[in-house]
Amino acid sequence: MNEIEFFFEDYSPVNFFKDTLVNRVKFLINKEIKELGTISVIFCSDKYLLEINKQYLDHHYYTDIITFDYVEENVISGDLFISLDRINENANEYLTTFIRELYRVVFHGVLHLIGYNDKTDKEQEEMTEKENYYLGEVDFRGMEL
Repeated sequence: MNEIEFFFEDYSPVNFFKDTLVNRVKFLINKEIKELGTISVIFCSDKYLLEINKQYLDHHYYTDIITFDYVEENVISGDLFISLDRINENANEYLTTFIRELYRVVFHGVLHLIGYNDKTDKEQEEMTEKENYYLGEVDFRGMEL
């Protein structure tokens, strides 16, 4: 089954313009010459994501996203756990909107599934360029909450 699914764990659902996000993720995957498998995007709180970070990665700090990769060959599949608390805080810190930051983090996770990394300065620069490119392909007018 090829799809993108969205879930809210310990958070009330928020409007994130689902159809637009799905279309933009599909565009990203196609542009990177990959095929969509199944991607689950799980929106949650800092507390929820911190527990996942501790349990699975032995990291004891907050993060905006944790990506679990189930990619097989060119078929992009995985789980993206995203803290809406971090999204909100990052949006304020970087003087952007909540929706734009949410899309950036989703794109970031999908780029990881495609094979991009961000461990080195050069990798971070490439990842940021890709994120900015795909954000530039989204018409955010009328999408502010």
